[in-house]
Amino acid sequence: ERQAIVAELASVLARLHVLRPDAIGLGAFGARGNYYTRQIGTWTRQYVDSRTGQVAAMEELMGWLPAHVPSIAADAAAPTGIVHGDFRLENCIFDAHEPRIIAVLDWELATLGHPYADVAYCSLMYRLPAPFGFSERALPDGVPPEADFLAMYARRAAPAVPAPPAADWPFFVAFALFRLAAIAQGVYKRALQGNASSASAAHYGQVVPQLAGVAWRLVQPQPPAAAVAQQQEQVQVQQQLFPVSARAVELRRRLEAFMAEHVYPAEPVFAQQLQASPWQEPAVMATLKATAQRLGLWNMFLPDRALGAGLTNLEYCALAEITGRSPHIAPEATNCAAPDTGNMEVLYKYGTPAQKQRWLTPLLAGEIRSAFAMTEPDVASSDASQIQCSITRDGDVYRINGRKWWTSGAHHPRCKLLIVMGKTDAANPNAHRQQSMILVPFDAPGVQLVRPLSVFGYYDEPGGHCELRLDNVCVPVENLLWEEGRGFEIAQGRLGPGRLHHCMRVIGMAERSLELMCERVKQRSVFGKPLALQGTIQADIASSRIDIEQARLLTLYTAHKIDQLGTRHARAEIAMVKVAVVNAGARVIDRAIQAYGAAGLSSDFPLAAFYAGVRTLRIADGPDEVHRKTVAKLELSKPARNAARL
Repeated sequence: ERQAIVAELASVLARLHVLRPDAIGLGAFGARGNYYTRQIGTWTRQYVDSRTGQVAAMEELMGWLPAHVPSIAADAAAPTGIVHGDFRLENCIFDAHEPRIIAVLDWELATLGHPYADVAYCSLMYRLPAPFGFSERALPDGVPPEADFLAMYARRAAPAVPAPPAADWPFFVAFALFRLAAIAQGVYKRALQGNASSASAAHYGQVVPQLAGVAWRLVQPQPPAAAVAQQQEQVQVQQQLFPVSARAVELRRRLEAFMAEHVYPAEPVFAQQLQASPWQEPAVMATLKATAQRLGLWNMFLPDRALGAGLTNLEYCALAEITGRSPHIAPEATNCAAPDTGNMEVLYKYGTPAQKQRWLTPLLAGEIRSAFAMTEPDVASSDASQIQCSITRDGDVYRINGRKWWTSGAHHPRCKLLIVMGKTDAANPNAHRQQSMILVPFDAPGVQLVRPLSVFGYYDEPGGHCELRLDNVCVPVENLLWEEGRGFEIAQGRLGPGRLHHCMRVIGMAERSLELMCERVKQRSVFGKPLALQGTIQADIASSRIDIEQARLLTLYTAHKIDQLGTRHARAEIAMVKVAVVNAGARVIDRAIQAYGAAGLSSDFPLAAFYAGVRTLRIADGPDEVHRKTVAKLELSKPARNAARL
């Protein structure tokens, strides 16, 4: 019956289009000629008037569409018919007993125009994501593919309406998506003004970049075959040097598509929603998480196949790099964001069954978030033995007192758990056995969020980085992780893979920054020639590529060594990679900012936020100086060799 319904949809649309307006008294129903040029202008103005922020794909489409109207739609001989303007399945009423349309609703957009506008609009069911269409899943049983739908229409509309040439079809679909995006933007603007009639109007803001993104990818010029071949060659070379499983390769392909189709288009929506409610999770994040889960892009960092993706550190590296290209969205959207990843690993490795049930299970499901409270304002916490927070046993409970700051994620509305590091045995002569870690519910009496802290002016909402006060916080003894005095061991087990994840995300930011830099310098000219031809710019581009490749190779080697020999045998590499990659990433981003000029310092582009985050990593998870000290000590401890003598 589904095939019959689609066939009826095509048939009724064709019967509408073969009607001659003059013959039925509708010759003056609308203007004639240049339909697409007029429509593009109309919906461009509608979008500009309701624009609330920059959506890159919409800006591209506004320039591309009027310059690429196909001749079949622009010629004086182009067919003119009655265009419904909103012809889709939902606006058709079917007979209760057979697949026959008995009424078509919502004619307020009807006019005279080109029939392909209706056909392309109706065919969007094949392009839109669920629940509006089938683009992300297999067609339901009985629903014919798009090509069959178009063939059904063409047979019934011929010869009055010729079949659209295949080469021109992307234009017609792209315009339909562009128009729909402009309508959605208008609804969203009214929602922000409090004038929308629909309760769900506020969610339309996230629809605009998704629709525009699909349209622009449909029509944008494809990269040269040589560039595609070069990219494929790079992937193949990396696979030969550092082989990974077929499953890892497939996840990489799926993740890259998820980024292109969902994450990048969602970036302006995320920013708009965050600006409107800074300490609330943007609604678009829930949509992204649902999509990521449906695509199997969830908990990819966890090596246990039953709970995560079952990947090695080496295999996960490539995925972490991809998510790093949109660091404020993609890691959380795939439930692979710090500090949750490290906290989940701690619970997975050291938690009791009861602790896992209460905290790990909802964290893995993305139902709650967590924070890690270690750094303190009153001591140099790079030497963690100086931490003063006390964890004191009192019968069946522990009492916790102290101050913490730079507790990332603590301001998130769904943060329910703190993992706190403090001293249970301050008198122990072994400074590394004084510390323990304990699980503290965020709503426990005595937990006070003092303030969010800014990083170069960024508050990194909605999770933030917070100062906390723990004032006689009382938790059961069962909340202790592992044993008393094991805090340092847990910390090392937590930070090793976590540092690797940070490094790969930094490489993702660096890659995107270099891409943005190259794109910018091709568009701008100074002193009579393009920036791209300036020697200093070319030197910066070359230096950035060198930095990225060196950083990536060291990170992949470190991941491979951890997989083969364990974290203990990769201590030097973990320390080296934390210093080398973060500094390389900062240099690459800084060069990109310089090429952008003042624009690079603004929030119009991601570079300033990238730089703030990467510069922070020279301190977070251990400052450079501590990691260099580790490398030096290991180097000095090596046995002497027969060095050449002068």
